[in-house]
Amino acid sequence: QVQLVESGGGLVQAGGSLRLSCAATGRTFSTYVMGWFRQAPGKEREFVGAISWSGGSTYYADSVKGRFTISRDNGETTVYLQMNSLKPEDTAVYYCACRRGYRLDRSVEAYDFWGQGTQVTVSS
Repeated sequence: QVQLVESGGGLVQAGGSLRLSCAATGRTFSTYVMGWFRQAPGKEREFVGAISWSGGSTYYADSVKGRFTISRDNGETTVYLQMNSLKPEDTAVYYCACRRGYRLDRSVEAYDFWGQGTQVTVSS
């Protein structure tokens, strides 16, 4: 069992930056693929990016590639989402999630545990 808690959301102007954190409990954190997803009002939850066990591999949605960066600290059992050059269309609740296995999957159904989410609002 893994519990995930996101933090770092807030209100930012377009072009600004935020860094989200996701703190995990569980001794097997380093064996999970970690993912970030987001959900805007009235829309389905969508994939943002994922990172491998070691942090050596990452995979991003086209909409955030070059602007967002995922990293992890297995010693601190925390995964981060650095968001730069934010746009109003990035406004959403952001969730971290983890899955067993090694594949950097982009589907919601592939992930086993989820955090409660943190709100990110980008004003124009």
